[in-house]
Amino acid sequence: MPSPTTPVDIKPLPETMARVEACTLVIFGGSGDLARRRLIPALYNLLLDGLLPDKFAVIGLGRKPMDDEAFRNLVREGVIAHSRQALVDETWHAFERHLFYIQGENNDAHTYSALRAKAEQVEHAMQLPGNRIFYLSIPPSSFAAVCEGLAQSGLATSPATGSSYSRIIVEKPVGRDLASAQRINEVTGKVFDESQIFRIDHYLGKETVQNLMVVRFANSIFEPVWNHKYIDHVQITVSETEGVGTRASYYEEAGALRDMIQNHLLQLLCLVAMEPPYSLDPNVVRNAKMEVLRCLRPIVGKDVAQYTVRAQYADGTAHGQSVPGYRREKGVRPDSVTETYVAVKAFVENWRWSGVPFYLRTGKTLPKRASEIAVQFKDIPQILFNADPAHPQPANVLTLRIQPDEGLSLRIISRVPGTRAQTHPVEMDFQYSDVFGCPSPEAYERLLLDVMAGDASRFMRRDAVEASWDWVTKILEGWSQQKLRWLPEYSAGTWGPVEAERMIQNDGRSWRIL
Repeated sequence: MPSPTTPVDIKPLPETMARVEACTLVIFGGSGDLARRRLIPALYNLLLDGLLPDKFAVIGLGRKPMDDEAFRNLVREGVIAHSRQALVDETWHAFERHLFYIQGENNDAHTYSALRAKAEQVEHAMQLPGNRIFYLSIPPSSFAAVCEGLAQSGLATSPATGSSYSRIIVEKPVGRDLASAQRINEVTGKVFDESQIFRIDHYLGKETVQNLMVVRFANSIFEPVWNHKYIDHVQITVSETEGVGTRASYYEEAGALRDMIQNHLLQLLCLVAMEPPYSLDPNVVRNAKMEVLRCLRPIVGKDVAQYTVRAQYADGTAHGQSVPGYRREKGVRPDSVTETYVAVKAFVENWRWSGVPFYLRTGKTLPKRASEIAVQFKDIPQILFNADPAHPQPANVLTLRIQPDEGLSLRIISRVPGTRAQTHPVEMDFQYSDVFGCPSPEAYERLLLDVMAGDASRFMRRDAVEASWDWVTKILEGWSQQKLRWLPEYSAGTWGPVEAERMIQNDGRSWRIL
C-alpha cells in the first residue's frame, strides 16, 4: 500500500459535469443547525479547495432577528467547530463578505418581497447574473408556502425564461409515506420543473458511496461475479451509537424505517444492485437505480412478520454512560411503538439477483457508529481446503466502509506459514487516508457543488422517491395491522434484538460484527 507521500497516478473520471457558474444560494432555515454545522462549512471548504466560482453570494433566511454581521459571527463558530479544514482568518474575511442574512417567516408574503429586494441588491453589488439556488432546510409543512412565495415574487423562474437559472434543494424527509411524498412532489412540481428540483440525501455524497460505482465498473475482476451465481447475500448496515437525544418529537413521527431505510439504505441497495449504466449522464444513472426499486419484492401482509424486525432500545450502558429506555426518553410517549431498530430481508427480483437476500439493518444506541456494505460470496466446494464440514472455510467478503475509516477490504483465505497445512482468513485493506494522504471532502461539499453545476446524478428523482415510499409504506401498513402494544427490546449498547438474530440465523447466516 503506498504511503501518503508516495505519488499517486490520478486519472480524471469521464464525468460530463457542467461548469459551475456564479450564483446566489438562499438558505431557508439559515439560522438553524444544518446551515451552521454543515452548509456554510461545506461552502467554506469548497472555497479553500478553489472549487467555488469567483462570484457567489449566500443569503440566510430565518426567524431569528439578526443582521449580516451577527449571521457571519454565528456561522463562523460553526466553521470553527465543524469544518473539515481549519479556519484561516485571511480566507474567512474574504469568504464572509459573501454572506448575508434576512429575517422572515416562511408563510408571510412580505418575506418574499424583502428577499427579492435583498437578492437583487446583493447580485447588483457583486455583479452576479441572477442564478439562484433555494435550499429548503425547513419542515416539509412549510414547502408549499415557500414555493408559492417564490413563484409569486418572481424569485423562481422556469428553465425557458432566460439565461439565468433557478434550482431548489429539498432536504429529507420527502414525506412520511407515499401519499405525503406525492403531495410534496406536487407542491414543488407546480413551481419548479423536475430538472430544477434536487432532493438531497447526504449519504449519496460520501466518498465510499461514490467509489462503489468505480469499484464495480472500473475493475474487471468484480462485474463478472456480481450476480446470484457467485454472491450468497449482501448486508447493508448503518449503526448509530446515540439515542434520540433532543430529536424525540421528530423521531416519534418517523422511526428507523422512515428515517434511515427509505432513503439512505435503499439508495445504497440501488448502487449495489443496479445494472451498468451506459453513460454517467444523470438520467441514465438514475434510470438504472430506478429499475432496482421497480424490482424490489413487496413485503405485504403476513410477510411483514417474516421479513422485518422492529424493536426499541431498553435501559442499558453505552460507552460508559447510562442510557434510559426509549419509552423513558423526554418527549417520547410512554406507550410508544415507534421503532429505534429495524432489520429487513429484501429481494431484488430480476435475472442478476434472483434468490439473493439483501439484509438491511439500522438502529440507535448500538455499540459502534458505522456504515458499511458487505458483499458475501458463496462458499467454495467442500473439497480440498474446505473438506471438513465441522470447520468450514469462512466465505470471501468484499466490504465497503462508508464511515468511519472510509475504504474497502477483501477477505480471502491464505496459507499459514510453516510446516503444517493450515489456512487462515486475511484482510486485503484499502483506506483513503493511507493512499491519498488527505481527508475526503464532506458529503455536502460534493452535493452543493453538483447543484451549482446542474448535475443531478446523485439526487433522487420524483419517481424514485415515490417508488421507495411505495415499498416502505406497504411495510408500515403491515406493521399497523399487527396492532402491537409493545415492541421487542434490546439493551442500549448491544447489537439489537434477538429477533433480528433469529431472522438471519434461520437462513443459516449471521450478522457481521462491525
